[in-house]
Amino acid sequence: MDTIKLHHNGPVCTIWLNRPDKHNAINPQMMQELLEAFENLGQVESVRVIVLRGTGRSFCAGADLAYMQQVSAYDQDENMRDALVLASLFETIYTCPKPVIALLHGAVYGGANGLAAASDIVIADIDTRFAFSEVKLGITPATISPYVIRRCGETAARDLMLTGRAFGAQEAKDYNLINQIITTETVDHALDTYIGNLLHAAPGAIAQCKQLIRNISNTTLATSEIKNDTAKRIARQRASEEGQEGLRAFLEKRNPNWLINRE
Repeated sequence: MDTIKLHHNGPVCTIWLNRPDKHNAINPQMMQELLEAFENLGQVESVRVIVLRGTGRSFCAGADLAYMQQVSAYDQDENMRDALVLASLFETIYTCPKPVIALLHGAVYGGANGLAAASDIVIADIDTRFAFSEVKLGITPATISPYVIRRCGETAARDLMLTGRAFGAQEAKDYNLINQIITTETVDHALDTYIGNLLHAAPGAIAQCKQLIRNISNTTLATSEIKNDTAKRIARQRASEEGQEGLRAFLEKRNPNWLINRE
């Protein structure tokens, strides 16, 4: 594995996003490696808790620049295949039979919010910065939306997703995107407390409880119809005139043609 690394500590496995020089930005290889890691760890009996975190200065800064360059040349069918991998990754984290704790710091942008929202418990450093910046690139946060909206609700989603604005950890907690705010001094205690409580519970009961919560809260959330629909939406928008203009503008470090300067 080149983009992630696994660290086993007894019954706890930590998955580290490991592209620190790129702020752990997501690329196709990372998507595939994460997908395989969660699929495999979900079936390992000795693993009782999975922790997801990032090396370096950020948890994850969203999509990799070279990946965005690649995507900008995709047609809709290619975008659909790519988006389905991303949608499958979020679904696999969400449906993993093992409890997943996401530990956030630094930047949590774009698709990184999907990794967090699909997790069971989310802890964030007080200085973490969040953004659903997709609309500023002419695309939509489609594949992450079922998990994010389940966490924060429609009202918050309209505020954060439509504006694409940056916001901090306290606002993320107010919107239920995270469970707890920590500092460098308190992170180990917070993580150990959650892990300790999870290890006191029966692993079979936890797996059944996760399935129960999914079924009771929204029986359609993890269905193939939702996965295909959200993947289709982002694929269509990526291939659209707006999506192409937004990605080009970002890559060329200029304003997109829809930007209105009010000064």
